[in-house]
Amino acid sequence: QVQLVESGGGLVQAGGSLRLSCVASGRTSSILLMNWFRQAPGKEREFVATIQWSGGSSNYADSVKGRFTISRDSAKNTLYLQMNSLKPDDTAVYYCNARVPAYSYWGQGTQVAVSS
Repeated sequence: QVQLVESGGGLVQAGGSLRLSCVASGRTSSILLMNWFRQAPGKEREFVATIQWSGGSSNYADSVKGRFTISRDSAKNTLYLQMNSLKPDDTAVYYCNARVPAYSYWGQGTQVAVSS
């Protein structure tokens, strides 16, 4: 199993920045991909960004491209999401997700609120 713990959420004004972290523990050697998703009130959970755990190749949702950067520190088993130029529409609970062969793990989420 893989355990995921997110941190770094908070309240920020529009235009500000936050950096989210997600620490993975357990069978981290089985991780293939790590992702960030988010869920705003009354909306479905949506994809934000993904990164290959070994190669580092990344991809982003169009809504965050150019503003958010996903990265990872494999030695620390930590995933990051640097969020710049935040908008009120970015307000959501942000979830870390780890993909292993035939399964997927989720963290508990961290709240991000962006005020206008």
